Amino acid sequence: MKIIDERERNLDDKAYRNIQELENYAENTQSSLLYLTLEILGIKDLHADHAASHIGKAQGIVTCLRATPYHGSRRRVFLPMDICMLHGVSQEDFLRKKQDKNVRDVIYDIASQAHLHLKHARSFHKSVPVKAFPAFLQTVALEDYLKKIQQVDFDIFHPSLQQKDTLLPLSLYIRSWRRKY
Repeated sequence: MKIIDERERNLDDKAYRNIQELENYAENTQSSLLYLTLEILGIKDLHADHAASHIGKAQGIVTCLRATPYHGSRRRVFLPMDICMLHGVSQEDFLRKKQDKNVRDVIYDIASQAHLHLKHARSFHKSVPVKAFPAFLQTVALEDYLKKIQQVDFDIFHPSLQQKDTLLPLSLYIRSWRRKY
């Protein structure tokens, strides 16, 4: 019900006022899906739930970043407005696909928040039951996107960010074999 309630609140298509609002949305949607996955796997562990919370927040933030070019083509911007205002960037800058330093700084700040959540989730690695690791393998794709965006100097509109990673299945296999998320 938490997922449905949050999606209903989000139907008005307004930009997030701040990063906390985006994180709350991610917690109530992405993290809730991870909690359900853990429940299906029969895992009831405080550390696993805490890791799921941070992974879900990272997933929500990365999804918001990844969708920015698509939403921009539809004349919508959902990035947190407090970070945009902090760097003097307007929604119109994203709609025009500007690549100024200020626009990149906004993307850097938002991506850094996702990275922090991912790092925090991984800090629980030793205390999370091994049975929970398959539920957390999405961190491989998150980390891959965050590395790619860093390589293009946080240019959210760079064409390489819209291409599939053909080595992702191999990375997933290696991480699952090593029992790391």
